[in-house]
Amino acid sequence: MSRENRKPVNSPLQGRYQGRGGMHRPGAVMLRGEKAKNFKDTIKKLLKYLGNHKPSIIAAFIMAAVSTTFNTIGPNITGQVTTALFDGFINKLSGTGNGIDFNYIGKKLIFLLSLFVTSTLFSYIQGWIMSGISMKISYRFRKDISEKINRMPLKYFDKTTHGEVLSRVTNDVDTVSQTLNQSLTQIITSATTVIGTLIMMLLISWQMTLVALLIIPVSFLLIAFVVNFSQKYFKQQQDYLGRVNGHVEEMYGGHLVMKAFNREAKSIEEFEKSNNLLYGSAWKSQFLSSIMMPIMVFIGNLGYVFICILGGYLAVKKAITVGDIQAFIIYVRNFTQPISQLANISNILQQTAASAERVFEFLDEEEEIADTGKPINLDNIQGNVDFENVHFGYDPDKIVINNFSASVKKGQKVAIVGPTGAGKTTMVKLLMRFYDVNEGAILIDGHNIKEFTRNDLRSMFGMVLQDTWLYNGSIMENIRYGRLDATDEEVIAAAKAAHVDSFVHTLPDGYNMILNEETSNISQGQKQLITIARAILANPKILIFDEATSSVDTRTELQIKKAMDNLMKDRTSFIIAHRLSTIRDADLILVMNHGDIVEQGNHKELLAKGGFYANLYNSQFEDTKTG
Repeated sequence: MSRENRKPVNSPLQGRYQGRGGMHRPGAVMLRGEKAKNFKDTIKKLLKYLGNHKPSIIAAFIMAAVSTTFNTIGPNITGQVTTALFDGFINKLSGTGNGIDFNYIGKKLIFLLSLFVTSTLFSYIQGWIMSGISMKISYRFRKDISEKINRMPLKYFDKTTHGEVLSRVTNDVDTVSQTLNQSLTQIITSATTVIGTLIMMLLISWQMTLVALLIIPVSFLLIAFVVNFSQKYFKQQQDYLGRVNGHVEEMYGGHLVMKAFNREAKSIEEFEKSNNLLYGSAWKSQFLSSIMMPIMVFIGNLGYVFICILGGYLAVKKAITVGDIQAFIIYVRNFTQPISQLANISNILQQTAASAERVFEFLDEEEEIADTGKPINLDNIQGNVDFENVHFGYDPDKIVINNFSASVKKGQKVAIVGPTGAGKTTMVKLLMRFYDVNEGAILIDGHNIKEFTRNDLRSMFGMVLQDTWLYNGSIMENIRYGRLDATDEEVIAAAKAAHVDSFVHTLPDGYNMILNEETSNISQGQKQLITIARAILANPKILIFDEATSSVDTRTELQIKKAMDNLMKDRTSFIIAHRLSTIRDADLILVMNHGDIVEQGNHKELLAKGGFYANLYNSQFEDTKTG
């Protein structure tokens, strides 16, 4: 991974400032995230995707609004209780009145408790509804993406990295899910809190409300100033961290080379330079983020001082009560946080729209041409293959296969040889309809391969590739992948035919040994033999070997060749090979260069011609002698 592609660290400003005293408590000070190219259309698609869940979402919104409203009323009730306690205490001291009215206070407290219990219940129901909806939407997204992947043409995956596709299934879907689960109802609760709290503050005192509202912009301006000033240091911190990580990875990845050339001192010097730069930017960014909270607490406390002074003055004038002052302070604390949450949510919605847009872009990608509605019956397939004037290019403007024609009879062993880039593997991809030809046709037993469904067509083939694909499971399960309904006896019979059985018994747990990335006691050749056993078990009509022996030593190659010979009996076989010594017994050798068949015939015939094949073969033989 290059340094430029390192995942940047999140800014410590994100999600840091939760209210703890002080007047203004933004829920999160945010850095800008990725934005959708077309926000409105993406949101419309997402709302359409929600479709059947709209009644549940509306119900959740109502629950959230009611829950928040009940919470908003709470401080007013506590203010009334405080006023009752204060007035009763004053009356008792002055000897007037009946003292503290505990009956009144008890009723108020019971009412307050019922409000909070009801609010909690509604909040729980709302959370339960939204969690269910978000999980169902995530499930549907992943299901649609999974089904879409199977309908996508191979050319899409040739130009798109696996990580990019995986990111859509995981990160993007998770982002949408979290927004549905949390942020949508947060919009309702925050908006309800702001409106409800402002109304309650105005009902208590418009003068105190004005003071509170005047102090809030000061807090926001200060936040904006510090964030803008610190942004460049957070950016530098991310860049320098990427450099440090990149240097460390490079040095450890090439540790032997670095030591062999005595570059330890140079490596340490480069690390120290990058680490010092990281230290400087990290110190400044962390310092600026750490001083924000004390400053905000100071401004908030000044605000409370002004409110308390004004509130005390109004209380003396009998314009408000002592309990109103207490309730107002609580309302001020409750008022500022949802404002920041709404600002936070606006950014989250932008990121969510960007993630949803990426998912919808994937779901809208061009799919493979639909299978024929009247497929040919698979019974009695013999394995005759004809290429008739085939033209193909991954890019229509750049044709790589030019007028390819060849006729292969059932049971023949056909080798396709040629230099790198000649088009050998491309012919195999066309044969299995991973791509469709631009012109011409490929026939099996006289039928155009487009007359079969892709599933039926590919079920005729067995493939053994250069890169052995074994999944995390037992040897038995990996062989059975060729035919999932095979019995253990059939699996073992295929393993014996592929010379797998001979080494399996030397392994711990035998056929039940689990294969994974850490498996070190299985050689590359043994892995290849397992894939051949898998192909034998599948019992295909046509076989394809794509450089199946290129990554093993000569002794293992002979063992693999024996297994391949067992597999190829009475089957049409296509062998792509760079080592020409492995295909000397082929019935037909197709020699390709620049997308054309330049020669064809058997080994002896082609050597006798003294042409392109003879030059290829002799050059390899000379290289072998020289080596």
